[in-house]
Amino acid sequence: MQLDSGAVVEGRVTRVTDFGAFIQFENGETGLVHISQIAHSFVRNIHDHVREGENVEVKVLGRDERGRLDLSIKELLEEPEEVPRPRAIGRQSPQFEAKLRSFMRDAKERTTAGGGKKPAGKRKK
Repeated sequence: MQLDSGAVVEGRVTRVTDFGAFIQFENGETGLVHISQIAHSFVRNIHDHVREGENVEVKVLGRDERGRLDLSIKELLEEPEEVPRPRAIGRQSPQFEAKLRSFMRDAKERTTAGGGKKPAGKRKK
């Protein structure tokens, strides 16, 4: 079995961790599917996607500098038409934004005018 970059092969999930799943192949070699290579959407819990002992089809992305196999399940899945975007954070209250602008303006004035406390150092006697 040739495990070159771009090859699509089937292997067995031998271990699932918080950062990915280890896949073992017929030739005894093992590779890692990083959590970012599980699905096109954000994967909060990898256990929702793969389980130990199941057979999965993976694409070989290549080998890292140590010769370890980098694998992907995501590369074999059809990409959704529109990748879901994270929700935007709503605007803060106008009072908060006014206080923040005032703070930033005052901070800029202090730094450009050379105001504020002088650094601690030796005093002349």
